[in-house]
Formats: sequence, C-alpha cells, structure tokens
Amino acid sequence: MPPKAKAAGKGRAPAKRKLAEEFPPGEVLTDTGKKVWKLGAPIGQGGFGLIYLADENSAKSVGADARYVIKVEPSDNGPLFSELKFYMRAAKPDLIQSWMKSHKLKSLGVPRYWGSGLHEKGGKRYRFMVIDRLGTDLQKKFEECGRRFPRKLVLQLGLRLLDILEYIHDHEYVHADIKASNLMLSYSDPNQVYLVDYGLAYRYSPDGVLKEYKEDPKRCHDGTIEFTSIDAHKGATASRRSDLEILSYCMVQWLCGRLPWEDKLQDPLYVRDSKIRSQDNVSEFMTKCFSSQDKPDEIQRFMEEVKSLEYLDKPPYENLRSILQAGLKAIQAKDDGKLIFSPVIGAVSSPAKTTKRKKAADEAEDSEADGEPIKKKRVTKKKEVNGVKKSPKKPPTLRKVPSTGKGDSKSRLVEMSTQTSPGLAQRARGRPKKIRA
Repeated sequence: MPPKAKAAGKGRAPAKRKLAEEFPPGEVLTDTGKKVWKLGAPIGQGGFGLIYLADENSAKSVGADARYVIKVEPSDNGPLFSELKFYMRAAKPDLIQSWMKSHKLKSLGVPRYWGSGLHEKGGKRYRFMVIDRLGTDLQKKFEECGRRFPRKLVLQLGLRLLDILEYIHDHEYVHADIKASNLMLSYSDPNQVYLVDYGLAYRYSPDGVLKEYKEDPKRCHDGTIEFTSIDAHKGATASRRSDLEILSYCMVQWLCGRLPWEDKLQDPLYVRDSKIRSQDNVSEFMTKCFSSQDKPDEIQRFMEEVKSLEYLDKPPYENLRSILQAGLKAIQAKDDGKLIFSPVIGAVSSPAKTTKRKKAADEAEDSEADGEPIKKKRVTKKKEVNGVKKSPKKPPTLRKVPSTGKGDSKSRLVEMSTQTSPGLAQRARGRPKKIRA
C-alpha cells in the first residue's frame, strides 16, 4: 500500500542545531591545503551556516568585490558536510576545466571548490568551505518577469542545465533538487547560470557501480514537492532520469507560470498521482498547461524522451539537446549566449497577483535564500468605511510544504546589502544527515 500522506506541518521536525557564531571581518582561516583565507562581511545565511565574502589572505581587508565566499557552520552539523562531499569529489577547478575543454564548452554552471577545513575559535570548532561567489537567483527573476519566462530563455536554460547535469552525472552524482531558486547567475557575467545547493545530491554510482531501484517508505517525497520526481515520491533514491524529469517540470512552469498540481502542494499523494497521470499522457498534460497556439512541441518531445528511460539508463543528452535546439529553430531563434529576462506579453506584471498563501510561502523562501531577515508586517489601524470601523484582514499563515531530503543544507550564495540576523527563519528540509567520523 502507498504510504499515508502526513498532515502539513505535523511531521517530525529535524533535530535542532546551533547556528554558527558570527565572525568579525578579518578573521583568518586555514584550509586543509594550508592555504590561508580572510573573511569579509557576512552576506547571507543558508541551512545552519553563515556565508561571508572572502579572499586570499593579505594585508588588505576583504572588499565588496571579493571573488569568493566561505560558508561556515559548527562542525557537528550535517548540511555543509553533505555538500562538501560533492564539491570535493566533483567540483575541483581542474576537473571542471578539463571537462569544458574535452566537450568544447565556454562555460559550465557548477560552482568551483577552492578549499575547506576546520577552524577553532572560543573553544568551538567550525567547518568551512570556499567556493565561487555568485549573484542573484532565478526565482527572483521569475517573479520580476510576472512568473513567466520567454520561450527562447527557457530553451537556453534547458540547454545549459543539460550541460551541467551531464557533467555531474558523469562524476557519479545526481542533484535531485533543480528549481529556479537553486539556479544563480554569475556574479560577474549575467549570461552565465549556475546550479547550486547540493544538500540533496546523491552519489548514484559510487566507483561506477549503479545503485539498484529500491523503494523506502521513509524517504517518500524527498525534494521540493512541486518539482520532485515520481521515483522520489515513491521513496526511491534519485537517478539520472529523476533530474531530467525535474528539469521538465521546471521548464513547463517557467513557460506557463503554474503546474497543474500547485493547488494542493500540502497533499503529496495528490501531487504524486498527478505527476503519474502527466507521464501516462504527456499530450493531455500539455493541453492542461498551454493553449493550442502556445503549446511548445519540443517540451512534449523532451518529456516523452525522458519518460522512455529506465531507472538505470544513461540519458541521451545529445538527443535531448537536439530537441531543445529544434524548439529554438521553430521560433526562429538561436542560443546566442545572452540570457534576456524580459516579461512575457500577457504575463502577470507583479507577483502580488499570485495567491496570498503562495506569495507568503515564496517570500519566506526568498528571504531564507538571500539571508535576509523576514520583515514583519506593520500593524495597521482599523479603517472606517461608511462610519463603521473594520479590522484589516489577517496576514496569511505560512503552510509547511513537504520538502524533505537527505540534509538540511539550504545554502544560497547570493549577494545582499544588509547584514543577516542569526534568528532568520528556516524551512525544514527533512531528516538530518548523519555525520560519519
């Protein structure tokens, strides 16, 4: 029997962990390779750690134009430990550069790993990791564009993500949590996009040995509920086809603004069954999402190609690229290397027109992603209408959407202008990762 859906907000909360204490600018950290780094101002908060601007140690203080960021968290926490394993195995600069050269790529959207280590201060131990500094995330761009992206842009993003996924898949990992808020523009080049947050990344093929399909009721619905794969809904670990299925849902949402199951995200079994129906009849699913004039045939072909994959199959990356490139040709466009984030004609011009509940949840997640404290709404006075005083409507209550995973990592390496507060609200990401000695 399928597992019963948990009532929203009533699942077992992850174990409480301490936030890292804020270090003053100028704090010096030494990584395992004996390279010395200097911290600048904190620019964000992710998971249970703080994110700082950073640079190689010198007599100068770390400026606002620093090229690196360092994420720091208490050493007995799990989220950064989980991400660190991926970065150390698959994101070293020489590995990325070699892949780009052999595949004739000008860029690859995987943040580069520059070092990590342990740091002691005040009798406490902290784990840290140094990676590239990045810019804003695509969820903000999505909202600014009225929750719809132009078709050319979606196809360009799809092509870039195929490059990224082929790379991480070839290095034995799947991402398992692709979405706009986990895609970030380069800090220095707005035409480059990076896939971040490897807290749910899974090593599906350790030393080249593929993990077999196995459902685990305790793991059901891992990931972000609206995008996660059918395999994950059933409790199976993520696979290469899972990443591509998630990507297809993202592209559909970016094009039409909303997935059919977004009205009941608090019901994971409903979402799972809706996705199963969409895979059983992709054409009918596309009809629900698009008018006959706007239906992107290439997305339907992409979904059908992914649907044909078995759990252990290696995806036909080149075929999938050809499908998206054919979509560009159909609209008389080409991937010119420029990402243009412009509103779509007929799209909602402001995110305020989305549902109140959805808007509140998005604002909470965006605040967490940026490391910005969630602003409290001002208490408004009663308004007088026709001589009668009326109380203002209460603000919507945030619902908890099942978005469980292997770790609590929520690192968003983004720039912000204000200093974060250690009291930032966090969104549960599932069971804590066990730390092995």
